[in-house]
Amino acid sequence: MNLKPIMSVIFSRQLNARFIPLINKLIIAALLLLLVGCTEQNSQPAFPNNAKGKHVQSFSQAKRILKDVYHDNTYSLYCNCRYLQRGKKLVPDLNSCGYQARKNAKRAARIEWEHIMPASYFGQRMSCWQQGGRKNCRRESELFRRMEADLHNLAPAIGEVNGDRSNFGFGNIRGESRRYGQCDMEIDFKKDLAEPPVRVRGDIARVYLYMARKYHISLSKNEQEQFTQWAKRDPVSRWEREKAKRVARFQDGPTPVDKNSQHNVF
Repeated sequence: MNLKPIMSVIFSRQLNARFIPLINKLIIAALLLLLVGCTEQNSQPAFPNNAKGKHVQSFSQAKRILKDVYHDNTYSLYCNCRYLQRGKKLVPDLNSCGYQARKNAKRAARIEWEHIMPASYFGQRMSCWQQGGRKNCRRESELFRRMEADLHNLAPAIGEVNGDRSNFGFGNIRGESRRYGQCDMEIDFKKDLAEPPVRVRGDIARVYLYMARKYHISLSKNEQEQFTQWAKRDPVSRWEREKAKRVARFQDGPTPVDKNSQHNVF
């Protein structure tokens, strides 16, 4: 009797029983690595379609450009205070809006460029932020630099209000506990929430919806509903359209006043 075929089958079954589990483990590990890679990639904001178009190189450059963009509309976003340029500094006229410093008079005496959608809002979703915060993203990520310098997302604000708002989200705060004199800007430090004046809620909403659409940033369901409603209740103003035209000289792509930027689908 020839035992060779029988022994070959037995040996092959033993070999398969020994190595198939190992092969299966290797396949599973490879699939997990692929999934993690895809998840990491999808969690990052993507470049807009006009990645090769005109764009501002840095936040510092953006601030210089915005002085020109706002040269004849020198009012702060939240408090509607007039401001003047003295040398390189922008100085608010606090009497023009009845502003009273809450705590930081020194910072209240200057205008700063406020990120309507905070840099941390989009930055913390990026691996560069997780590995070293804002400074690291400025060094390592061209995408972050473009987002941080997006001219549509920047507006002049009283320095103290900019600092107090920090990276808080926008929403409705019960009551009228004003902290800045006649400036109708409310901040709840316990809930990390800011309530802007009604007159600029549409402006703010359209910027959020624009940033979300352009850079593929997911907004929460509550944010989507709130900003969509704010945008409808406070229509596009003449200044918003004018700013969009002026920004187009320095930056290509969509704007917050485009119809397709005013409605979010994420």
